[in-house]
Amino acid sequence: MAESNKFNFSEYIQVRWGDLDPLGHVNNALYIQYFEMGRGKYMVTASQTWDWHKHMFLIANISCDYRRELKMTDENAHVHVRMGKFGTKSFELDYAITSGENHEVLHATGRSTQVMFNTKTRTTEVIPEWLKEEVGVFEGQQISKNNL
Repeated sequence: MAESNKFNFSEYIQVRWGDLDPLGHVNNALYIQYFEMGRGKYMVTASQTWDWHKHMFLIANISCDYRRELKMTDENAHVHVRMGKFGTKSFELDYAITSGENHEVLHATGRSTQVMFNTKTRTTEVIPEWLKEEVGVFEGQQISKNNL
């Protein structure tokens, strides 16, 4: 398996005709959207308390390393998401995009930094302990609490 064995969460990607550029592979900008799709579902899967109507974060940074083109004919495409580390107000998520029966083809890797945000006061806020605990249980390990 191409790095996907290090992830507890993955989501199927349906590559659509409109995702392709003139070269016949997925346009580079779509990888960030695939990360976004995976991130949204990861949060509600890894944390039973997470509620998108009550909790919010901002993306402070996001990066993508393209490894191999992804085409519409590639089978079993998935975005994989895992928690990187928690800081005081921010946390990192890692990503991988794979295809193949056993996720053996690695198309891209990425990382994003999220900052917890209070939509009412429009200020950053400390990450709740319940989020760290629930994600730690989901990931099956103690998440690093290094400051970002």
